[in-house]
This record gives sequence, C-alpha cells and structure tokens, in this order.
Amino acid sequence: MTVERTEAASPVRRDLPALCAEGLRRRFSMAGEEIEVLRGATLRADAGEIVTVTGRSGSGKTTLLTVLAGFDIPDEGTVTFHGRPAPGAPWWVCALLPQALGLVEELTCAENVALPLRLRPGVTDTVEATVVAALDEVGMAELADRYPAELSFGQQQRVALARAVVSRPSVLLVDEPTAHLDSASTDAVLALLRRMADEGAAVVAVTHDPAVREVADRRLRLDGGVLVAE
Repeated sequence: MTVERTEAASPVRRDLPALCAEGLRRRFSMAGEEIEVLRGATLRADAGEIVTVTGRSGSGKTTLLTVLAGFDIPDEGTVTFHGRPAPGAPWWVCALLPQALGLVEELTCAENVALPLRLRPGVTDTVEATVVAALDEVGMAELADRYPAELSFGQQQRVALARAVVSRPSVLLVDEPTAHLDSASTDAVLALLRRMADEGAAVVAVTHDPAVREVADRRLRLDGGVLVAE
C-alpha cells in the first residue's frame, strides 16, 4: 500500500539515520524526590530494521518512546529523524502506537485510521481505499464502521496500529504491540512490522513478548536508564 505525495510533503534525508537519539536524560519529581528515568540513553535505528527494547516494568521504556516520538522533551540529549529534530515531526515521518491508544470515541474505526491522511497536505490517493487496506493488514477491515467502544481492547489496539502505519511513516514506534492479542492476531501484527521494515521504515518496539523479539534485527535492554545490547 502506498500513499502518493505532492510537493507539499517535504522529503526526508535518506542518507542519514532514520532515528538517532543521543545522551537522553529525563528526570521527574515525585513526592519531593527527583527521579532520573533516562540516564544518557543512546539509540540508533536505520531504515529497514526492527529494534526491540526490553526492560523490567517501571524501567522507563514508555518514557523512552514518548521522548523518541517528540511528545516529551528530554532534560538533556537530542532526538532526530533523518537529521531533523523530533519535536514537531509529522505523522508520516514518525508514528507512534502508544499503550494508551488515543482513539477518538466519536469516530468509527475507519475515521480514526483516516485522521493522519486527512491532516496531511499533498495526499492524492483515495483516502477510503488506503484506510481499508490498512485495516485489512491488521484483520479489522470488516469492523471499519464500528466505534471503539464496540470493540475489545485487542481490536482497538489493532485499529490504533492501522492508524500508525496508514501513511507509511519512515519511523514507527510501538509500545507493547501484541500485549492484548491472541496468537493469530500476534502473527498478523508481527508480519506487518516486518513488512514495514522491509519497505524501508525503522521500527522500534518496546515489548515483553518473546515473539516480538524473535523478529528483531537488534535487541536492546533498558537497564539503569541506559540502553545496552542483549
């Protein structure tokens, strides 16, 4: 599935790392105490690879993803996508599948998935066909007209993943993408992540699932606020 672009969509620098994070530090104040969750974390992900990040619960994996996505600003360090600063990057450059899915309850599944396309300048595809194709990739095309409240959490998660991949971002960040799925749905999601990488995306997956780690090209662990190779 492709989304055609006009000149309104700025090209990315394919000669630079898809994702480059250096020296990330993030501190929070809790009950009068300062806690440093990230302590100089560094990560590089190139186009075409899947990188998994594991770590104990509470180690800062979700914080890492929100910083990588540009939704949170680190106290120190930098994040770039193809050499450009992460904050403000459009959805077709970097898309996130968060644990808190963020689906709009008043919109159908198809309308939720269509949002990144409708907000994007220069798209000339038929949006409806692209949305159906994205939902089909996660096995949700038959439920396109349902509302989030009518779905199980696992089904909502697949809709949110379709929303993340619909515009074929060059960087895809996913937080526990198989946590609420059965084995068949897990296989479909893993195939989609592999397909995204094969199409040229850099995929970073925070996960506890050994099945996700098995499809990874590189495996990292967040330990003491820094990323180390497994």
